[in-house]
Amino acid sequence: MLRDALIARLHEMGDSPDYQRLAADVLGIRGAPPDLARKLVAQALVVEDRREVWRRVGERICRDAPAAPGVYILKDADGRPLYVGKAVNLRRRLRAHFAERRWRATKSAMTRAADAEWREVGSELEALLGEAALIDELQPEVNVQIAAPDLRARAIPPSLIRDVIVVLPSIEDDSVELIAARADGGWMIQRTRKSGADLAVHTQRLMKFFFGTRAFRSARVVRLAPLVFSWLARRGAEATRLDPHHVAGARELRARLAALLRDDRLFRERLEQC
Repeated sequence: MLRDALIARLHEMGDSPDYQRLAADVLGIRGAPPDLARKLVAQALVVEDRREVWRRVGERICRDAPAAPGVYILKDADGRPLYVGKAVNLRRRLRAHFAERRWRATKSAMTRAADAEWREVGSELEALLGEAALIDELQPEVNVQIAAPDLRARAIPPSLIRDVIVVLPSIEDDSVELIAARADGGWMIQRTRKSGADLAVHTQRLMKFFFGTRAFRSARVVRLAPLVFSWLARRGAEATRLDPHHVAGARELRARLAALLRDDRLFRERLEQC
């Protein structure tokens, strides 16, 4: 490594190192004045020290990360979020962040990564929504896309821009995720057990979400429903869904959801690529 080569040569030169020679032989910079050569060597050592710390942080994070789909946050030493992402395989994705070949191309902020946290998910759509919600909440320094998704920027068939409930697998085998999206951009997600034990409560929440007062519907929430509609238009075209306007009330909605929860064939989808 460059750092090892510099330190070895400095030891060889003793108390009066020839920085011009060091810059030429090790850094490949010839003809630098003595003061500049000394600064270049010092800067190279600082960068290499930072690189070694970054490499060790990456080893620790990747060792602890699960080989499972999810959403993750990279943080600096003070706990400030640097980057939010999603992955099919968290361990593999984080290894890519800390790959040796990525060092020179890594944004300076990402070299400050000191820790990570993650949350496993059960479906691609849950990962998309989780990532977008965290970006909106945390405003991480490195993420480029930090604004809420805009329907006008997405080629979505108008027929899909409507209130909908999408039923998807959960990370917990005995549960499913109920993802609700409104045409006005509002969204919510609830984890409900396949046994139906908590379906009554969740059905009431869905009814309030779709048919509640204007004040409730206009409450401040990041408008992520365009992600749901966009996903349904493409990779989620076969996903199980319900139109809340095609039921007579909470009782019928609960009954229809209960029937879906009893059919395990509907929950084979897993996060394949994101």
